[in-house]
Amino acid sequence: MQYAEKLYKSCQRYDLLNNLYQAAGQCEKALEIAENHDRIHLRTTYYNYARYLESMGDKSLALANYEKSDTHRVDVPRMLQDDPLSLEIYVKRMKDKNLYKWWAQYLESQSEMDSALDFYESAQDYLSLVRVHCYMGNVQKACEIAIDTGDRAASYHLARHYEGHEDIKQAVHFYTRAQAYNNAIRLCKENGLDDQLMNLALLSNPEDMMEAACYYEEKGVHMDRAVSLYHKAGYVSKALEVAFATEQFAALQMVAEDLNESSDPALLARCSEFFIQHSQYKRAVELLIAAKKYPQALELCVNENLTITEEFAEKMTATDSKDLSEEAHKELLEKIAECCVRQGNYHLASKKFTQAGNKHKAMRALLKSGDTERIVLFANVCRQKELFIMAANYLQSVDWKNPEILKTIIAFYTKGRAPHLLAGFYETRAQVEIDDYQSYEKALDALSEAVKCLSKVKNSDGQQEVKLAELQRKITLIKKFVHARKLKSENGEEALSICEGLLEEPELDAAVRVGDVFGFLIDHHCQHGNFKTAYSKLEKLQNVVPSQNIRYYVKQPNLDALHKHMGLTMHSGDQKHHDKEEDEVEEDLNVP
Repeated sequence: MQYAEKLYKSCQRYDLLNNLYQAAGQCEKALEIAENHDRIHLRTTYYNYARYLESMGDKSLALANYEKSDTHRVDVPRMLQDDPLSLEIYVKRMKDKNLYKWWAQYLESQSEMDSALDFYESAQDYLSLVRVHCYMGNVQKACEIAIDTGDRAASYHLARHYEGHEDIKQAVHFYTRAQAYNNAIRLCKENGLDDQLMNLALLSNPEDMMEAACYYEEKGVHMDRAVSLYHKAGYVSKALEVAFATEQFAALQMVAEDLNESSDPALLARCSEFFIQHSQYKRAVELLIAAKKYPQALELCVNENLTITEEFAEKMTATDSKDLSEEAHKELLEKIAECCVRQGNYHLASKKFTQAGNKHKAMRALLKSGDTERIVLFANVCRQKELFIMAANYLQSVDWKNPEILKTIIAFYTKGRAPHLLAGFYETRAQVEIDDYQSYEKALDALSEAVKCLSKVKNSDGQQEVKLAELQRKITLIKKFVHARKLKSENGEEALSICEGLLEEPELDAAVRVGDVFGFLIDHHCQHGNFKTAYSKLEKLQNVVPSQNIRYYVKQPNLDALHKHMGLTMHSGDQKHHDKEEDEVEEDLNVP
């Protein structure tokens, strides 16, 4: 043995060494090896040692080793079964629920029910408590325990007890508390408790829901509940079939809420027809889209004036759709876009026109939206001549005095290869400078640019030459007027001569406004005290532009001076005659 012991230690087979010591009756050495080197077999070693001590009659030490091996819950009661008093003392001392339960079962087998109940309570074995109370006839106490503890097993036992005593209502109640819904459903069906059946079925699993739905359908009552339960159980087709057959429209609407692209297309189409009949067009459109009946969905939107949302439009024109040919898909896109234009949703219309490949209509939709930023971006992205021109034409309607807008207009007309249109823009710009700001210098610059642009136009019909000549004449006349205004302080007589000459020009107003020329002359004469001459010029101005307010051309200080001096130079006489003359002057001066 010594040689074997030495060999086991040298090769570190402590498990075999443990077995060797046990076989040789050297239990203390076996425990030492197990504690220090073979802990995986420690509990087994304690158990074997306890069995050995029990066989030797040393129950006290055996009990301690059973506890160390964690087998005391079975082996100690077995060992002490012939000594009930010692066993009871041991159970009370250990305060272990398993031992409490074991001892309670033992007492119950000895018909000591009250003591058994105490130990069942200590063990928190509510099922056994309810079972014993029911056996003893204390059903009310059993109910209190089941309700207070919420123990499902206790509730189930109590439900079985009530069922056995044909108290169906209480049986259903406690089956429900025990979540034994199939038993509760069974009792409801057997006893015609239709209202409770619905609630229980909704709490149960799909199989029980299906069973309850079949019950309602076979009975022919509460068909809306049958539809709802079929739906909840996942049998959508069956639910819709029953709903249509029995005209359960409220239930049908609830079921249809869960229909989607994965549902049967025929079923979707049928449901959409139902919603159309009941004027629920939006839901009908959703179902038609889910059924991939895009033309019908669009037609319904148009006919019933339903707003096409971006979500609807995207679903109807999904790019991965294989249900439409390329041509049909393009046609659908354009129809959706046209409908969006009618509804004022120009951005979505532009998007769909673009997807259909019709960029011209896409740009027209954007132009209607008035979204300058998107219009400019779209033109730059598409880079088509026509789109550049369309965008530039639109930008003229916004605040083109903004340097960025002005720059963009010029760039777009240039990219669109439309010098004639750019020339027209410059000419319009020149006229605005004159009409709104009386800035003839800036107008002159704009007309010069117009001439440059028009010179690049290759046109052999003779209209270009006529237009160029017209522009050149405008430039010449404006230059004269600008020159006259510059000479005003240096050589007033020459400036007057130039302006008088301008007034002799035919159709002067096409280049220089006649009112501005008269205003210049009146201003000059007023500054030099020639009020009679100034007044005669004012009368001529009124004859030339009778429908316009002369204040737009003549400065207010000059009008005030004319009023004052013309009134002072009148002969004294009859006051009435003087007032009449003064009124006539005021009337001539358009003074209110």
